[in-house]
Amino acid sequence: MAILNKIRQRSLILILVIALALFAFVIQGVIDNPNAFSDTQGVVATVNGTDIERNDFQQKVKNYQDRAGGRITSTQAMNAIYNEEVRKIIMDGEYEALGLDVEKDEMRDLLKNSLQSYPEFQDENGNFDANRLNAFIANLKDLNGETAPLGNSLVNYESWAIYEDNIAAGAIQQSYYNMIRAGIGTTIAEAEDEYMADAKNVDIRFVQIPYTTVADSLVEVTSADVKAYMKDHEDKFQADANREVIYVEFKEEASAADEEAFKAELIKLKTNITEYNESSGNYDTIPGFDTADNIEEFINSNSDINYNDTFLRAAQLPATAKDSLMNLNVGEYFGPYKDGEYFKLSKMIAKEQMPDTVNVRHILIPFIGGQRADASVTKTPEEAKKTADSILAKIKSGTKFMDLIELSSDKVSNENDGEIEFAYNAGMAPEFKEFSFENNVGDVDVVGTSFGYHVIEILEQKSMNDTYKIATLARKIEPSDQTLQDVFNKMSKFEIAAKDGDFQELAKERELTVKPITFKELDENMPGLGSQRQVVRWAFDETTDVGDYKNFPISGFGFIVAKLVEKNEEGLMSVENASITAAGDIRREKKAKMIRERITGSTIDEIAKNQSQPVKTAAALTLKNTTLAGAGTEPKVIGAAFGLEQGKASKPIDGEKGVYIIEVTKVTEATPIDNYTAIVNRLNTTLRNTVQSKVYQALEKAAEIEDNRAKTVY
Repeated sequence: MAILNKIRQRSLILILVIALALFAFVIQGVIDNPNAFSDTQGVVATVNGTDIERNDFQQKVKNYQDRAGGRITSTQAMNAIYNEEVRKIIMDGEYEALGLDVEKDEMRDLLKNSLQSYPEFQDENGNFDANRLNAFIANLKDLNGETAPLGNSLVNYESWAIYEDNIAAGAIQQSYYNMIRAGIGTTIAEAEDEYMADAKNVDIRFVQIPYTTVADSLVEVTSADVKAYMKDHEDKFQADANREVIYVEFKEEASAADEEAFKAELIKLKTNITEYNESSGNYDTIPGFDTADNIEEFINSNSDINYNDTFLRAAQLPATAKDSLMNLNVGEYFGPYKDGEYFKLSKMIAKEQMPDTVNVRHILIPFIGGQRADASVTKTPEEAKKTADSILAKIKSGTKFMDLIELSSDKVSNENDGEIEFAYNAGMAPEFKEFSFENNVGDVDVVGTSFGYHVIEILEQKSMNDTYKIATLARKIEPSDQTLQDVFNKMSKFEIAAKDGDFQELAKERELTVKPITFKELDENMPGLGSQRQVVRWAFDETTDVGDYKNFPISGFGFIVAKLVEKNEEGLMSVENASITAAGDIRREKKAKMIRERITGSTIDEIAKNQSQPVKTAAALTLKNTTLAGAGTEPKVIGAAFGLEQGKASKPIDGEKGVYIIEVTKVTEATPIDNYTAIVNRLNTTLRNTVQSKVYQALEKAAEIEDNRAKTVY
């Protein structure tokens, strides 16, 4: 009792101590991660003051991925929805500022244009009936979320409302861009310039002194040069934040010992196996590949690839073993051999001469639920089979096939008397194909497919070739548990050694390839490894410092050990990084100056002689074509040619490939035309076709966008 009293007396102190400890924990969390309680955690982005909320965004991403059916990554889905949401906010702001909206009467007209072909909204004469549309919408409201049929779809009131919103949005967008298109156009002067740029031409003589005539070793590019160049071309050297990472791979691949084990497994399956049966107390003999009566059952029970009971052409055989397989006699084996991800043991089951092309005719009796069966089909599979059997009986009793062709639902082939000609690799129903190729001319029978039941008669078989029926045992090549453990141990030892050793040297000692990669904050892919957002997130984590390293498991691959080697924040590139692209331009500028300084002579011929370069010619140059024959793309040179008088030589021109001196030898003036309307119309069409993309690009560039994706959903 005394102890309990002391606890009660000191309970306030205990509560205070616990509270202070919790407070300290929370404060430390804020210090370690300043964004932990930021308002942006629930906001994916803010566009012109409007938030894209995280929960709504993630639901849209999920819906998008569901519609894509697993064909895209989560990051791709997020990027797509992000772009949609940003575009919607930007454009909605424009529409609101201009007062663009869709009124009720206009909405009815839009719905009429969109839905007038639907029988549900047509009167007895096939005309659109607004009353039927109104009744349909009212009925959807009364269904309280339940669906109603519309065409080949089922809709409820919520999906209908989304449909109306999409139609309205499309109409508003069209009005917006139409207003802009109405305000742009081409002047006669612009059309005349366009015409002249193509019609006027000049012939020139020129000397090109290539930059390669100055050795790179004679041109020094310093850090000061790069800094000065960056200052003059800041736009070229603006960069997003990025992280430079190096990594080594540890692949979980089957070892040589694993592969030998797979081969031994396949060979063992050739012979019978004796096993003790605990139930009977006797030893049972399990047939092997040599003696198995039911090959299909044996293959499907023992192979990672099911049995293929069809005859194969030479082109369908595995390329790695084609010649060996074709030379097998019936009953002979080839293998084990490696084919892609599998080790295989193949046995020749049969060889036949079979056609490459067949011509058949058929009568199709479809059933409810069959592929491409329309609403008029009422027969069950059993009834369809019974009808097909009765047609076959009539044909066999003497009725001509053609007299029954109207019973077929295949209207396309009916136009050709039910005939179809196709090759063995055509995309036909497998049962239809098997009967047509593996039976004889004149054979007729009922064949069931996913489309229904066919009465098929083989009319002709062409281009007979050798075909092969081969039974193949296959084992997928996978690393053993021991190999997986060895890979993990190798990775772990490297990671431990990297704590105190040099990453590059350690990799070299272990014959591992060090691979570099640079990430931006929203990147996800690594070459050969696919989406690896985990690595990007780690590289951009505030707690990851340059020199830190970490291992990452890679699904279906193994592991990598990555090391962060550089952090580059948003803004102007570092001089070191900028020099990669700037050095070439700087070196070219310096070479151009050196070349200009050594040029002597007042005529092209004199300059060509003292520079040991030939005089070249180019004819019919136009302003619209920047390619200089014998030199490449040289816009400055061609532009200068149109500013020279005939017979005059230019000053040295710093081009793309060298320094040029040119002389205009002939000017062919354009023949004036009386009417530029056709050119005006063509330019107007080009301008108006680019309005939508160019306007949005400008609006997006001008928008205030705070992108929090990397912190909220990636």
